[in-house]
Amino acid sequence: MRPFELTLSAAGKAIAGGELSPVELVDSVLERCAAVEGQLNAYVTVVADRARAAAAQAEREIRAGRRLGPLHGIPYGLKDLIDTAGITTTASSRLWEGRVPTADSTVAALLSAAGAVLVGKTHTHEFAYGLLTPQTANPWAARHIAGGSSGGSAVAVAAGSALFALGTDTGGSIRVPAALNGVVGLKPTYGLISRHGVAPLSWSLDHVGPLTRTVEDAALVLDALARHDPRDGASIAAPRAGSWPHTADDGLRGLRIGVPVNYYFDRVSPPVESSVRGAIARLEKLGAEPVEVRLPLVTYVEATQWGLMAPEASAVHEAALGLTPGLYSPDVRLLLEAGGRLPALDYLRAQRSRALIRNAWLRLFEDVDVIAAPSAPLTAALRGQTLVHWPDGTSETVTDAYVRLSAPANITGFPALSVPTGLDADGLPIGMQLIAGPLAESVLFRVGIAFERSQDAAGTLAPVG
Repeated sequence: MRPFELTLSAAGKAIAGGELSPVELVDSVLERCAAVEGQLNAYVTVVADRARAAAAQAEREIRAGRRLGPLHGIPYGLKDLIDTAGITTTASSRLWEGRVPTADSTVAALLSAAGAVLVGKTHTHEFAYGLLTPQTANPWAARHIAGGSSGGSAVAVAAGSALFALGTDTGGSIRVPAALNGVVGLKPTYGLISRHGVAPLSWSLDHVGPLTRTVEDAALVLDALARHDPRDGASIAAPRAGSWPHTADDGLRGLRIGVPVNYYFDRVSPPVESSVRGAIARLEKLGAEPVEVRLPLVTYVEATQWGLMAPEASAVHEAALGLTPGLYSPDVRLLLEAGGRLPALDYLRAQRSRALIRNAWLRLFEDVDVIAAPSAPLTAALRGQTLVHWPDGTSETVTDAYVRLSAPANITGFPALSVPTGLDADGLPIGMQLIAGPLAESVLFRVGIAFERSQDAAGTLAPVG
């Protein structure tokens, strides 16, 4: 196995055991990046020289007995919304072309302190306001979208040009590209990972989280990032490092899996429904108890999501939109202009609706430990496709389809994990979404690790084609 094919946890163990050097690993990832970037365009910026220098430093430190932990010497990508001192951060927008931050974001600083090696900045749908990342190709089938807005991060991990990456999730922007690219994506509890130094889209909905090839890898990254940060007003006191299990040796016996009888399996493609229901059946065989649940207030989810996100995003961009509207792409400009026209009363109604939805969903977790459902209602759409037509005669935009199943976890702020369940007949990945109550990431990891260890495909790289 070539070094770039290793999972984060496997590479970390090999480095700790002296079987692999950080220099060898980073060189392998950079070679892979050079080989596939012309086809995939996952990165805005690759900092190869800096990465090689950091890998050499990590190697010296580890040889001297100063290993910093499981991320030391591991190459990773950062979504290009996340500030890095001395490295351009553009949000994949002409508005920020050439912008070079003078200070690291909190998460970039924490990863540097953990000894991780930055490969580069990954593409996003402009300012994270979309679920397509149109400039980046899906490594499973280049005619299909990467998903977004953390599309570059998901593609880099899926293709092997990073062993892990960070993304952001406001309406599904980690979980959707994770599902569409066959990787693991974690949207943690709201406030668990600092957003200081991360370009905002919607203050009350934004989350930062990892994209990895395995659930264990996601737990390792969360360990490094879950810290209280007073510079982020939403930051919460995090459990101590190491609070999340990296194994699932105790199985799933006694764990209650909520299976929705409404909403999550409405208007999903047959391959997605079949794959996710098969994954739930596997969880039952592993000892979990399936419990049917009826999700409350779901008819208000989409209106609440857009009612919060649209005006908050427009407030963020109010000044720039007024001064230089032509620097935004047409789709993002349209959304920003529309959000600025929403009445304040509608925003307040969305806030009230969010509180009602969160409280109602919180009560669900009195009866179940985790909810299992599709991450997205369809696999990766074709590039240029705008509408999804459902068998019941209804249609919706591709963006609305992807937001529909991911929005509840953003509105509530509850943690959600997307894990790959297999491929459809066209060879496109499908993801299962696991949702738990606040600060119950350990439950998500327990279920996700047990599931992926029960199948052989965990950590499989995309074919890039």
